[in-house]
Amino acid sequence: MPDLVSQSETSSAEPLLEVGELRKYFPIRRGFFKRIVGHVKAVDNVDLYVREGETLGLVGESGCGKTTTGRCILRAIEPTSGQILFRDPTLGRVDISQLDKEQVRLVRHNIRMIFQDPYASLNPRMTLLDIVGAPLRAMGIAHGKELEERVAEMLQLVGLRPEYMRRYPHAFSGGQRQRIGLAHALAPYPKFVVCDEPVSALDVSVQAQILNLLKDLQEQMGLTYLFVAHDLSVVAHISDRVAVMYVGKIVELASTAELFSSPKHPYTEALMSAIPIPDPRPREKRILLTGEVANPANPPSGCYFHPRCTYAKDICKVEEPQFEEAAPGHYVKCHFGRELDLTGAVRVSL
Repeated sequence: MPDLVSQSETSSAEPLLEVGELRKYFPIRRGFFKRIVGHVKAVDNVDLYVREGETLGLVGESGCGKTTTGRCILRAIEPTSGQILFRDPTLGRVDISQLDKEQVRLVRHNIRMIFQDPYASLNPRMTLLDIVGAPLRAMGIAHGKELEERVAEMLQLVGLRPEYMRRYPHAFSGGQRQRIGLAHALAPYPKFVVCDEPVSALDVSVQAQILNLLKDLQEQMGLTYLFVAHDLSVVAHISDRVAVMYVGKIVELASTAELFSSPKHPYTEALMSAIPIPDPRPREKRILLTGEVANPANPPSGCYFHPRCTYAKDICKVEEPQFEEAAPGHYVKCHFGRELDLTGAVRVSL
């Protein structure tokens, strides 16, 4: 596993989660006998870490492998290979990818997930008491009167009234449903939460409420987030560091301020240019990428981004770049990451 923790980091900043060389390949089957003829490389050699108490944003275009990475970390789907090291308060430092089912169940007390769609993620036949209390019952944390008290506490914590616990999801708005999803995820008092685009299905005004609630809960409960999103303005608001993903690979990783002010990868620069700015004055020219996103089942040689990159040279077509530290704490997967002078998004509020 590459050492992604900068030499300047102190011992107090020990990672809570470390992911090394993580891969998830989905087989392509064809013919009458469904023989495997290839693989879709949804997650391809991903390395990242998340320190305790911070929020790491994971961004990229739809289909780049962000959600698959989050689900592999939770073992909601089985990774093909790689390490997922987690400092569990009970089990100690464990490799989640190697745990058996019973151990995974124990780890999920401390690793939870907030889902993207507040309508599809809630069972319409269950009351809020059943939904929020489900993980507490499954893990043997609370039952009976104690369970109701814990559910009432969680509903209050996310901004809902305790007397709502006998109601069903159809009685609530989209923003309220997402609050229910938050209560469900946080009921066991986890240490680490994968937020899978938790505000993308909500109105902008409601998005701000949920983001502020997530930040407040992080402070109150000592939470650590992996925040998956495709909206860079949202990521800038909530993240301490940001990892940029392209076709299953992390191509850039840096602190939020550093990434937005001084991107090192051309793909990051293109994403920055697409951020809508509420300013009537002329803005920088939008970078329009040509060509199609690389096919994860048949990626191009060399750098996956080279067919769409305006800075590409001959070496980019034949040699894959290494994930290297271009500046203190700023990693980039580009042959010319140290040389390019790219435009950031300094007007985004951080």
